Formats: sequence, C-alpha cells, structure tokens
Amino acid sequence: MKPTLRSLLAAVVAGSALFAMPLAAQAQTKIKMVLNWKFQGPQAWFFMAQDKGYFKAEGLDVEIDQGEGSSASITKVASGVYQAGFGDINALIGLAATRPAEAPVAVYMIYNTPPFTIVVKKDSPIKTPKDLEGKTVGGPANDGALKLFPAFAKVAKVDPAKVKITNMTPNLREQMLLRGQVDAIFGFINTVYFSAKLVGIDPEKDLRFINYADYGMDLYSNAVVFSRAFAKENPKAVAGFVKAVNRAINDTMTNPEAAMDFVMKREPLLKRDVEKERLLATIKQEMGHPEIAKIGFGDVDGDRLKRAIAMVVEANGLPRTPSNDEVFDRSFLPPRAERASKF
Repeated sequence: MKPTLRSLLAAVVAGSALFAMPLAAQAQTKIKMVLNWKFQGPQAWFFMAQDKGYFKAEGLDVEIDQGEGSSASITKVASGVYQAGFGDINALIGLAATRPAEAPVAVYMIYNTPPFTIVVKKDSPIKTPKDLEGKTVGGPANDGALKLFPAFAKVAKVDPAKVKITNMTPNLREQMLLRGQVDAIFGFINTVYFSAKLVGIDPEKDLRFINYADYGMDLYSNAVVFSRAFAKENPKAVAGFVKAVNRAINDTMTNPEAAMDFVMKREPLLKRDVEKERLLATIKQEMGHPEIAKIGFGDVDGDRLKRAIAMVVEANGLPRTPSNDEVFDRSFLPPRAERASKF
C-alpha cells in the first residue's frame, strides 16, 4: 500500500520531535560550581535552587561540589576547573591585583558583614590583638581570616612577625585550641561557633571572639563569583544563575525549616538542629548589613567596596589597586524590587 500524504506528514513530525529532544537537552548551559566549604546549613539556597528546578527554569544544568575554604574557591574558579564559586571577595581582590586576566568577578554579594575572627579560650590571657604577639595562632591554610591576618595586623597595630602561624585540618581546629596546642585560631564566627558545638564545646562558656570588624575592617566577604571568560561568553546564563539563587534566598527567608530539607538531603548525617541554628545565625550576623535597605540584597556599596579594596591592597603590599568593576559586576543582578529579602 502506498503511503498517504497524512502518514508521510505524521512520520516527518515524529522524526522532528525525536531529533529535537537531544537539542533541547543540549540547550541547558552546564555550570560547575564549588562551594566555600563542606555541606552546611548556610548553603541551603544553592541546593534549593538546584532541587526545586530554579536553575533548570533559567536553562542551566548546575553541578555543585563541596569546597575547601573561601579563598580556595576563588583560585579553583580562576584555574578554570569551575565556572562558578562561592568564595571570599578579599581573596578575589588579591588575585585581581596580581593576575587580573585570571581573576574571577563577583556578581552577587551574600556575606555583606565581615565574619572574620580570631578565637581564644575564655580564660586566655589574650584580651586584645596586641596580645597575640609571641603566641601561636592556627587555622586551615585556605581560611579567609588567616589570609586577611596581615591586613588585620596592620589596622590593629600588631607585629605579624611576632605571631607564629600554624596550619591544621579544619576538623581539628577547635579541639587543638581547647587542648592548648595553639593559643588562638582563625575562622569565620559562625563556622567556629557551631563547629565547637558539634564537638561538645560550649562556645558561650568556653570561647571568646576577637572580631576583625570591631577594629575597623568593614570588609565584604563571600560572594557568588564567576570566571570572567564564562561571564563574558554567557551573560544570560550568569544572570539566570543569580536570579535562581536570589529566588531561593527569598524562599529561605520565608521558610528556613523547609530550606533545611535540601541541606539534609545532601548530607543526612548532619545534626539538623545545629545546622538550622547555623543558618539562622549566618543570616542575622553575616547577611544583614544596614546598607541592604538602600541598595538591596546582593549588591555592594561602591564607596565601601573601594575602601575595602584599598585596605586589602595596602595591608598586603599588592602591586596595583583593582577598580570596583574588576572586582564586582552588578549588571547580572535582578531588579531591586526582587532583592528585598526579609533580613
């Protein structure tokens, strides 16, 4: 029997549909992202954006890996292994000053209040930064507070040559302090606080915090960063990624308990109550700078960023001062009205 016109058309349509399926799959832009640290509560929005399809809705296929420190995330993106990362903008400033062609660019600020701290035991004779001279301070090699210590030493009038720095693995940091193996430790306030709780240390009773912000270091911290080359070649993908994360952060503010479901899915052995407390403390202490009322969440204040860049450059003796635009690109941000999260 000879095929009819209708049957021929049906075959063509069916064939076209089959041919289009792989093309649709290919339309998803792949992005590999590295986090600042191991899976924890304050990463809930990244997991939510992935699992609820927010990335997919923007045409993105996002893979998320655990990190090894906020500073390390910057170098991992710079190396080209990852297109995106969640890392310390101060490490980015250092790279932009020394190797500008390789440096990533920040596109969405999350930790807009400096979390950097030096932690001592409650009964330690170290009361002020000056008391660190002659003492041993430890921290993971890629810790943001450790990397910024030269800048902190300068503003706090500490002679860094008189402070012995030692490295340890992150899981030993708090125990080594309590055992007296080091006199103090570097870290993010909430990282140390809640890591201490997880190993049975009462941070309120056993620890004291010497915070960088209390000595005039009004720095920004962790932001979403992208490879400069990727951002230039895929501006729509970067804007979509930021939009998805911003949407998930808004959802987290509305329902942090539900957001924790996505964290526990990644790492079921985490202590949910501690990680939720860590999430809420991070939102309150590291993400609630007063400038949000004026510029909206995710953005930076230009004058403040310029001062921060100058501080990092001067304290570390960097060869050049990057411009604000080299460090942060706000062109990918959603409209201001969409960035008014309930902080």
